[in-house]
Amino acid sequence: MKFLFYTHSLISDWNHGNAHFLRGVMRDLIRRGHSATALEPEGAWSRENLIAEGGEAAVNAFHETFPDLETSIYNSDFDHEAAVNAADVVIVHEWTDPALVERIGKERRDGGSFTLVFHDTHHRAVSAEGDIAGLQLQDYDIVLAFGETLRQRYLDSGWGKQVHTWHEAADDTLFRPMIHVEKQRDLIWIGNWGDDERSAEIAEFLVRPVEELKLSATVRGVRYPEHALTSLKKAGIAYGGWIANAEAPKAFARHKLTVHIPRRPYVENLPGIPTIRVFEALACGIPLISAPWDDCEHLFRPDRDFVMVRNGTEMKKAMRDLLNDPAQAQELVSAGLETVTMRHTCRHRVDELLGILSRDGTKSVKDALALPEAAE
Repeated sequence: MKFLFYTHSLISDWNHGNAHFLRGVMRDLIRRGHSATALEPEGAWSRENLIAEGGEAAVNAFHETFPDLETSIYNSDFDHEAAVNAADVVIVHEWTDPALVERIGKERRDGGSFTLVFHDTHHRAVSAEGDIAGLQLQDYDIVLAFGETLRQRYLDSGWGKQVHTWHEAADDTLFRPMIHVEKQRDLIWIGNWGDDERSAEIAEFLVRPVEELKLSATVRGVRYPEHALTSLKKAGIAYGGWIANAEAPKAFARHKLTVHIPRRPYVENLPGIPTIRVFEALACGIPLISAPWDDCEHLFRPDRDFVMVRNGTEMKKAMRDLLNDPAQAQELVSAGLETVTMRHTCRHRVDELLGILSRDGTKSVKDALALPEAAE
């Protein structure tokens, strides 16, 4: 089958975590014999920032790293009607322009035989509810929400028809242990500063424990204001700026442990949704310590796959314990890697997607998926 993905950007992962997941899903679909293409808008802020920071070399690096992935940039003259009608499944990400979301839906309503899917991987349903409420989703066959609480928000608000939970996951062809890479430093955190929605948490669960323990630590990410950079420097933390997602496995491999610091909107209003970095870090076989979040969907095994702490004092103790107890660290690595490998790879999510399409897709998609080779 032919899958068409409308995304903010496939090329750029600058402050754009959905690109990580979409790349892995597309690669697995292609491996199974399907066609997968992405469309991204001209002037996308993530791609523009990527080029501003890394130049055209960063774009070239994407194409060199993922030669199997196909993406096109559309402008105001692009024929979206022709594009969607040439596909079997069209998946539209929630960052897509609302007018285009409605336009694609109208094409489905007016006789398009493709299965039309809306995909939400953000907290705007609670942090900017009006943005999502204003989207015209009545003509979409399926909504994919990246957590059960987000799915419930869609159901309670009457947004969409068939709404399914579809968590992000790790592309384990890329994110895997690199046991021959030498450990060079104690700790790494790969995360963006954002809009101050976790600034207090970064200070409590990262900066202060690292400073008090005098650890050798690295931070990679973007959108750090000057005061944040100053606090990192004061704590002796090396700031390395943006890192291409494909380089993250090697960066994890060079460090002895990592942390997860969830964004406040998820903790307070959308429990059960970790960022994709949790899946990716565990897939790389690095011990992980997490600031508090409610794993209400039981994605992981508590205190086996990673260490959950409640405050900065517990974070400091957990860091010290893991760095001083290699056996405990290895137990976490083995357990976390086992859980991701068994449940949380892009292969698993493609299995889930094909299952959803076989139940709620259009007749042509259901018929295609009924063929024996469709799931290979």
